[in-house]
Amino acid sequence: MTPLYSIIVPVYNRPQEVEELLGSLAQQTFKDFEVVLIEDGSTQDSEQVVKDYSERLNINYFFKQNTGPGDSRNFGMIQAQGNFFIFFDSDCIVPEHYLEELHTALQSRGLDAFGGPDQAHASFSRTQKAINYAMTSMLTTGGIRGRKRQLDNFQPRSFNMGIRRAVFDKVGGFSNLHPGEDPDWSYRIQDAGFKTGLIPEAFVYHKRRIDFKKFWTQVYKFGLARTILMRSHPRSRKLVYALPALGLILSLILFIAGFYRMYMWWPLVLGLMLILFDALYSTKSLPIALIGVFATAVQMAGYGWGFLKGFWHLHLFGKDPKQQFPEMYFH
Repeated sequence: MTPLYSIIVPVYNRPQEVEELLGSLAQQTFKDFEVVLIEDGSTQDSEQVVKDYSERLNINYFFKQNTGPGDSRNFGMIQAQGNFFIFFDSDCIVPEHYLEELHTALQSRGLDAFGGPDQAHASFSRTQKAINYAMTSMLTTGGIRGRKRQLDNFQPRSFNMGIRRAVFDKVGGFSNLHPGEDPDWSYRIQDAGFKTGLIPEAFVYHKRRIDFKKFWTQVYKFGLARTILMRSHPRSRKLVYALPALGLILSLILFIAGFYRMYMWWPLVLGLMLILFDALYSTKSLPIALIGVFATAVQMAGYGWGFLKGFWHLHLFGKDPKQQFPEMYFH
């Protein structure tokens, strides 16, 4: 029988994360789904993990050359049997009522595409929880990654999103931009007239197994990708996306000025204290909150630098994104 939902997961060298993800999917209270797992040229594959869960889940496992997560999701959509495609990153853990909550929301709201938020699981490390705070707090991201005030016209993110099959048939799939392929796809889905929205109840636990060096690289690319998206989607040229870059410039000015007038450091101190108290309220842990302050600084500086670099080359000097930043595209 054809499943209602197809869960599509690209994976690259993460068998342990795949085991945790499949374990959570096996606990779902709503059972009408298949799993389409695409091994994207991994040297550490998940074949044995898939075999271990083959009797508990309806899994279709594919191995292909490394072409990036966007192209692997496109491959998965071609193979999928369901009428609705759901995408998770391989480092997600899915609460047991996720599909049940999702099914109820989709029936009542009639969405063509949806996105859900992410949270930190109790088992996550302090660093993972701190990075989760930096990536989800209203003070750090403005709520663009899943706040209830954005129930409509929401831009889904590929770690937790889904579309009707009809959307793929009309719009096509992800581009080879990475990162940034998910907001690019969301813009194209909205431009085609489909209804998108946030489903707050359909949340996942997103592990983000990265150190701060990798985190810097990730958020730097996020900032760079935003300037590329502003070129390809002019309606996305909004001040909110430039705020981290403006904050980075202002912080550097205040920091340098503070060596001549110490009172110039006070705005920086007050800003850090505000983030500390917000992180403490959110995480209920002083150690995590302190790490969260550092994670926020890394996030803002990395994203801001990437945005400034991209804006300089692409918007002030009009250079071609693929020629100027080839590392942002899979081939």
